[in-house]
Amino acid sequence: MIKLPYLTEAAIQKFIETALLEDIGEGDHSTRGAVASSKKTSARLLIKDAGILAGVELAQRIFHSFEPHLKVEVFKRDGDIVNKGEVAFIVEGLAQSILSTERVVLNCMQRMSGIATYTSHLLQLIKGTKATLIDTRKTTPNFRIAEKWAVAIGGGVNHRFALYDMVMLKDNHIDMAGGITKAVDNIKEYLLNIGKTLQIEVETRNLEEVKEALSCDAINVIMLDNMSLTDMTEAVRIINGKCKIEASGGITETNLLEVAKTGVDFISVGALTHSVKSLDLSLKVIH
Repeated sequence: MIKLPYLTEAAIQKFIETALLEDIGEGDHSTRGAVASSKKTSARLLIKDAGILAGVELAQRIFHSFEPHLKVEVFKRDGDIVNKGEVAFIVEGLAQSILSTERVVLNCMQRMSGIATYTSHLLQLIKGTKATLIDTRKTTPNFRIAEKWAVAIGGGVNHRFALYDMVMLKDNHIDMAGGITKAVDNIKEYLLNIGKTLQIEVETRNLEEVKEALSCDAINVIMLDNMSLTDMTEAVRIINGKCKIEASGGITETNLLEVAKTGVDFISVGALTHSVKSLDLSLKVIH
């Protein structure tokens, strides 16, 4: 499993328990009523699209969390390139357990594989540049752990996981605080008072704000939000390596490479998690 700070055993288990509870509730009456409790069977995870597979590790954990005696034989692992017609794994054991976990497994794997596939695709577009592709907090509520995990499987890098692990001062924070300098000063005092050391990122909307942010000594990352390529290039020149630079806003497949060529360190793309097409997968009983 990829080593990521939020992928703790406790966090994964909580996610699985919540997902199963949402889908099964008081019980899977369709399965309980139609299939004998003693019946055993096997099913294969069939890949119906080409792409990057993600969620295999999670699928194994879902199966074993629900029924420890289910056996999973894995043929394709997280991050593997897959093609239509291939089999990712075979799960074997009590039929009721396989049927009751089927949809949760598929929902996770289809979306995660779609995210990993799109992340890998965008990375190919900026191959050879210094830019790192990162995700955002534009995730599905209660599904963020899986979506960010999928970005990492696809080769991207996770930005902050949530509001608590990094300071990001965006336009609304800055406007409400009375400007960049005031917002940063407030944050420095706040962090001192609560005894925490966090990275600080500041969003800028124009070159004047870039210069103001650069004058604040506590900033680790300056975000260039919805800037033109010309202004991005000038901002990179002005910052001149004094802190890291993130490009964000309005970035698509069409302009991604040009943005990367401006010299920014990071490019954040919300579409990695909020606008992807799921990879088509199905779980089919082996007769």
